[in-house]
Amino acid sequence: MMRTERVTQLILAVIAVFLGIIALRPYAEPPAARAASAEEEYEVFIEPGTHTLRAPDGRAVQQGKVVVDLTNGKIWGFPTLGAEPYPRGVSAEPPVSQPMYLGKFDFAEMKKRQ
Repeated sequence: MMRTERVTQLILAVIAVFLGIIALRPYAEPPAARAASAEEEYEVFIEPGTHTLRAPDGRAVQQGKVVVDLTNGKIWGFPTLGAEPYPRGVSAEPPVSQPMYLGKFDFAEMKKRQ
């Protein structure tokens, strides 16, 4: 009878240790933070630095960031009006850079030629 009581205590101790490991795991390995909201998620590549953006119609030439939408290959330019990696303005309100469509990479054609 004494032996079964020790086995039971040992099993309960092992269960308690494993439950403690499960409970403390989020503190040891916190989940990765995500920048995108749950509502909208974009798969994009943002080209490092700023570049000269030229609209396809030739009417606009300005400095800005180049962003490639990896889901469809569309290339967008976000004007920053300078060499800074973010839009700048002269008012107290932070400016919002509106995208201008620059072109498209044909990813489907690239896959056909492999």
